[in-house]
Amino acid sequence: MVLTAIIGAPVATRPLSLRVRRSAAQLGEHVSTWRKLQGLTAEQLAERAGINRGTLRRLEHGDPAVGSGVLLSVLRALGQLDRVVEALDPYETDLGRARADESLPQRVRR
Repeated sequence: MVLTAIIGAPVATRPLSLRVRRSAAQLGEHVSTWRKLQGLTAEQLAERAGINRGTLRRLEHGDPAVGSGVLLSVLRALGQLDRVVEALDPYETDLGRARADESLPQRVRR
């Protein structure tokens, strides 16, 4: 897969793992289900999220190339953004609570 950088030069990327592709499909299904549970059409949700219907369709069909900004905008429009942010809070995990008193490094070196 090749992406084009801002300056127009191709930027090579690694193929996405099967797990990532499956997760993107599952997220898309969840977004679609939330939309339907709320009685929203794709057009209505896209408008509320500030995106076009084609982009929403790509998200709902599990396209992993859809940007995180789009996903977050759609989650906000569905009223689910706070739940997702809270679910990723490291201090709500056993590991995060156990290490909460330790100072975290500014960056991790490899």
